Amino acid sequence: MNKSSPLRKSLHWVVCLAAIVVVSFYWALWASDRYVSHANVVLESPQLAAPELSFSSLMTGSAGGNTADMLLLRDFMRSVDMLKLLVDEADFRNHYANSGADFFSALNDEEAPLEELHEYYLSRVSVELDEYAGVLRVDVEAFTPEKARQIARLLLDEGERHMNEMGQRLAEEQVRFLEQQVSLLEDKFQKTRDDLLDYQNANGLVSPTGTVESLNSVVASLEGQLAIAKARKSALGSYQSARSPEMVRINSEIRALNDQISQERERLARQSGNALNSISSEYQTLMLRAQFAQDSYSGALAALENTRIEAARKLKQVSVLQTPTLPEYPEQPERLYNSVVFAVVALFITLILNMLILIVKDHRD
Repeated sequence: MNKSSPLRKSLHWVVCLAAIVVVSFYWALWASDRYVSHANVVLESPQLAAPELSFSSLMTGSAGGNTADMLLLRDFMRSVDMLKLLVDEADFRNHYANSGADFFSALNDEEAPLEELHEYYLSRVSVELDEYAGVLRVDVEAFTPEKARQIARLLLDEGERHMNEMGQRLAEEQVRFLEQQVSLLEDKFQKTRDDLLDYQNANGLVSPTGTVESLNSVVASLEGQLAIAKARKSALGSYQSARSPEMVRINSEIRALNDQISQERERLARQSGNALNSISSEYQTLMLRAQFAQDSYSGALAALENTRIEAARKLKQVSVLQTPTLPEYPEQPERLYNSVVFAVVALFITLILNMLILIVKDHRD
């Protein structure tokens, strides 16, 4: 019993050293080489206006405000849809399951459910946004250099296609809607113009409003002449009789002016028939409708053109700063680093466990 006591006291240290030896052996000799293809990309679109400079853009190192699009691209590259495409076009399942890799590195089941496969995919593909530089950094691990570069290229190509498709879909829907509205407004505008022309032809007047203004001017002129004639009559009545030729002539002139003024006023506003004031009112209503239809049609045409320009601006191009590399040596796993880190952590945990054992023994004593 006493001989086994020292061994029992140091059992946790023995287990710790054994674990360090086993893990170090795994990292040093058993762990399979993984080649990493690197690519750095940015999203660009046609700049139809000068970029806006702000304090936030200066702090982040980007004036384009493209972070949201970069995050959307990152999310798509990490999505299940992208994984499905890699399965179809890059033979993802077969490569990671049947490349002779070690048990812990390889895909254990080539027919693994999609959820498990996606989790494994995220452990082999890293897509991270460098917010300061505004660059998307893509790292792909594979068991051969060619496969790593192939997957990285597919990520970039499909990412660009997806971003363009997403932007174009929204723009095309907007353009299609506006084209329909322009067609409807054009028909409405043409109808209001036809109604206006028919009304002008029916009444034999190009501009009833102008005619009313002319008649008002005529009535005002006649009233001025009437006032002058009445003044002359008053002057003649002071020294001539009512039957004198001059008085008869001025009375006739006054009656003629009164008759003419009455006729013109009746023409402007008679109770029945085609009174010019009524014609003018209806004409102005038709003019307002035609003007409103024209303004609506013009605004829709401008909106359609702006939307088409916006559709061109929404085209996204994945500009490659660093093309997917063809690895010349396996960057992963970091054998020495992983072994040292595990050893330090294991020793630290064992030391804490040893301290806890000593504290428990002291309390028992």
